[in-house]
Amino acid sequence: MRDQYAPSHLGPDDLGPDPLMAFGRWFDEAVTAAAGASPPTPEPNVMVLATVDADGCPAARAVLLKGLDHRGLRFFTNLGSAKAIQLAANPACALVFVWPLLARQVRVQGQARPVPSAEAAAYFASRPRGSQLGAWASRQSTVLGDRSELERSLAEVRERFGAGDVPLPPFWGGFVVAPATFEFWQGRPDRLHDRLRYSRTAPDHPWRVDRLAP
Repeated sequence: MRDQYAPSHLGPDDLGPDPLMAFGRWFDEAVTAAAGASPPTPEPNVMVLATVDADGCPAARAVLLKGLDHRGLRFFTNLGSAKAIQLAANPACALVFVWPLLARQVRVQGQARPVPSAEAAAYFASRPRGSQLGAWASRQSTVLGDRSELERSLAEVRERFGAGDVPLPPFWGGFVVAPATFEFWQGRPDRLHDRLRYSRTAPDHPWRVDRLAP
């Protein structure tokens, strides 16, 4: 399986001086491309989150980007999950977005910090009711004896909350990844891709842009 990418070009002038703004434009273009595909491509906000466990072993999984602002990139999760525990011990992490329809990738490295509880509550309230109940029912990353154990937990949660509002679980929240580096990757013919890396040593420092060999 090998694709020959279409001729294209990616230079610093195409992205501008602020990688967060550039990422926002690329993300919007990925959403548009996914919606226009036949059939539409689901979830262009999928990103791979890489963390490190207590033994120094890397761990990676796909999560969903749920917000982008001046602080960085935001996602939500069970705070008892493996990823949340690993980030609490070591906030250094990496994110990867892959958008094959545009022959693009974006890599991000940075530090994850918990979002305020009010922000997590506001997002939780916007979720579909089924997702809210599922968050209460599942102790993410713990071992289940079988599927029926999860089903029983969900039934108990449904009975507990009835038709009323489902509040934010005390074990559920979010993280925002403050980026230290962005790498924008644009596929080009013959594997001679364009790679531009933005990096800075402190949040108040200007971004440096380097072109990397493919």
